[in-house]
Amino acid sequence: SLFPILPHLPSLFPILPHLPSLFLILPHLPSLFPILPHISSLFPILPHISSLFPILPHISSLFPILPHISSLFPILPHISSLFPILPHISSLFPILQFYLLRMDGPLPLHCRHYIAIMAAARHQCSFLVSLHVREFYRMGVCLDWLKGLQYAPQRLRNLNEINKILAHRPWLITKEHIQNLVKTGEHSWSLAELVHAVVLLAHFHALASFVFGSGINPQVDAQNANAFQPVYISNCCTCDLASDHHVERDGCPSSTSPGATDSVSELEALMDRMKRLQEDREEDEASQEEMATRFEKEKKESLLVGSGDFEDEVMPTSRGSRFVEDATFGYQDFARHGEDNPPTFRAQDYSWEDHGFSLVNRLYSDIGLLLDDKFRTACDLTYYSLASHEDVDTTMLRRALFNYVHCMYGIRYDDYDYGEVNQLLERSLKVYIKTVTCYPERTTRRMYDSYWRQFHHSEKVHVNLLLMEARMQAELLYALRAITRYMT
Repeated sequence: SLFPILPHLPSLFPILPHLPSLFLILPHLPSLFPILPHISSLFPILPHISSLFPILPHISSLFPILPHISSLFPILPHISSLFPILPHISSLFPILQFYLLRMDGPLPLHCRHYIAIMAAARHQCSFLVSLHVREFYRMGVCLDWLKGLQYAPQRLRNLNEINKILAHRPWLITKEHIQNLVKTGEHSWSLAELVHAVVLLAHFHALASFVFGSGINPQVDAQNANAFQPVYISNCCTCDLASDHHVERDGCPSSTSPGATDSVSELEALMDRMKRLQEDREEDEASQEEMATRFEKEKKESLLVGSGDFEDEVMPTSRGSRFVEDATFGYQDFARHGEDNPPTFRAQDYSWEDHGFSLVNRLYSDIGLLLDDKFRTACDLTYYSLASHEDVDTTMLRRALFNYVHCMYGIRYDDYDYGEVNQLLERSLKVYIKTVTCYPERTTRRMYDSYWRQFHHSEKVHVNLLLMEARMQAELLYALRAITRYMT
């Protein structure tokens, strides 16, 4: 808010996304360009630049993240080249991750990476597991922990309960779970440490959704149990095809395919629905009772989206399974037929803006600011276009995507008309949203291709970003509410 130009810097200075790779080459420049040592004699002003701009010598200390960005996020150069939407927001993600994993905080550095491994393993996300296993090896401490969760200290193993609950059914977390972790004893957690751990768990659960939804798949190196070959990303999304191995050349749907005409009419129909909903908003506002009814209806209809598609299906064992206990514990719908369901989480009673932000910032300094910036940037990002249409206000569509995720998690906003969700999100998109959010390891290319066939891949990546942020915020809301209840 102090520097409104910052979010737009990458578009003003296209070099910014490439700074990490440029930093890596700097030590080798003299050998590549022998003239460099003599430049100062050619341009006498150069030795005096630092006195003219006294901040220059201190830039690296002000921004210690820069040399490490490429090692923390080796995937970013691939994604940004595929999806031009990301350079405008990708700076926030490595900064948050760097803060969580490297900067001063309540937890030791190696414990942070181990928690990241535990979180990613819940969704069998081999890419993230292998990334943080390598980081753990680089640190060279407590390497026995990498044999499996049973080799980790009891204090970390005690996190398994809230790890699995947050990953699959966050509405089940209670103040008793918090009390069990922070109670006095040899293996107890401080509240600050627990908030750090909770943010790490939620961050990597949500990041696993983005990884699977965007088709970021490592190729396992069979010669080395802990090594992975470089990530392969094609010109389009490379979501694991699972049972759907037939793809058009270059992985992109053909514009001359029989579905191309249908996808155009699908886009026009969505535009018409958005226009009608905007007109209806201006003419008549639904009552609170009506909006509550529409929320309950949408919550129950979400049961029919993908419910039972994966019943009793056994997923193959992944390399991260050694970091998982109670592997059979998985996602179940918030509102289940014929059962006593937990009460709806009303956002006006406990919201991120009014409650979660202040609590997390108080117990883990500045992380609330970084999270809030990330949530707002992902939700507000727009190019005012929709596929081939320009000058389109997509606010309504972005909010429907975000709120549908929260609806599946039992979170309701009193000021939102959930009738818009049914109008704007077709069934194939709802199936994709539910899969990526609730059981991302089951995402297939067919699901990705089945919705918004006329849209750009960058727009679908934006969908994945919204799903990632909505999921992370939902997990944090339930966890932070439980911590608040424990504290009071």
